[in-house]
Amino acid sequence: MDTEAVRSFVRAAELGQLRHAADELGVTQQAVSKRIAALERVLDVRLFNRTARGVELTLDGQAFLAHARNIVTDVDRAVAAIRRGSRALRIDVLGLRTAQAVILHDYWRSHPETALDVVTLKTDDPRVAVAAVQSGDVDASFRSVTDPDGLPPEVRMIHAFHSPLELVVGPRHPLAPARSVTPARLRGHRIWVPGIAPGSEWADFYDQLTTAFGLRVDAAGPNFGNEVLLDVLADSDDVATLVGSRDRYVWPAGHDLRRIPIVRPTLAYPLSLVLPRENPHPGLRAVLNHFASLAPLPEDTWLPSWATRPRGDDGPEAGHARRR
Repeated sequence: MDTEAVRSFVRAAELGQLRHAADELGVTQQAVSKRIAALERVLDVRLFNRTARGVELTLDGQAFLAHARNIVTDVDRAVAAIRRGSRALRIDVLGLRTAQAVILHDYWRSHPETALDVVTLKTDDPRVAVAAVQSGDVDASFRSVTDPDGLPPEVRMIHAFHSPLELVVGPRHPLAPARSVTPARLRGHRIWVPGIAPGSEWADFYDQLTTAFGLRVDAAGPNFGNEVLLDVLADSDDVATLVGSRDRYVWPAGHDLRRIPIVRPTLAYPLSLVLPRENPHPGLRAVLNHFASLAPLPEDTWLPSWATRPRGDDGPEAGHARRR
């Protein structure tokens, strides 16, 4: 069924004149007449009687009108739900407990009028996320493409914010009493980070991190989720892990886990946002301004080589990692 024919029928029924319906719809009176005639053929009923004053609904037309209005309303709602700028801003995050989601939640709490849809694409391949932005399935994605030259021309990658790392250990770990630790103090300790997917941005991040500081980052074994990881840390005297300082984790009080800042230098994970190069969702501007308002990192922060600089131009630009 032609929904525009249904729309023409509804407006003609409400206005009583094909000419008035045509003027409102921005088409000719002949086009409206042809649409309604085609609809009558599909339904195999007569919807209008033509009179000297215009058109009047037949009994079948009266019966069809309420349902036709619902069809037009549903079509308009469906179009609005996917039209950029009229639907909610849809942003992909790696997980709902990550710093990405936490910062977005902070933004939404201060701007509750914002229509925001936070989704998780559940893929380790940044190319899948880039394709989702390219196709319009999401308006932006918190992904970093370690080779920005490989991005399609329709999208770009910009700096969002950096997430400082913290060490998480159980109460029996040798570093548990520390108020802060340097990367040098982490050497020789087993840092277990399950779920490092080959080819992912975080795999490259940990490769560069271990090379720069001689750390032992272990991704061995299946990834049973954060709850199991936290259980292991609580019972261990030699296993630690790394998390973002803004990542949200909850564990039983009896675990007595410690989150310890890493300093001199701070180790930070760069968070970038992939978005369309042309006509991005208008709601993104305010979100990006919120990211820019976050506290800056210390001058001696270490970043991987592919980290993007804070916004200052229109294109992705490779940042310079600071290493000590």
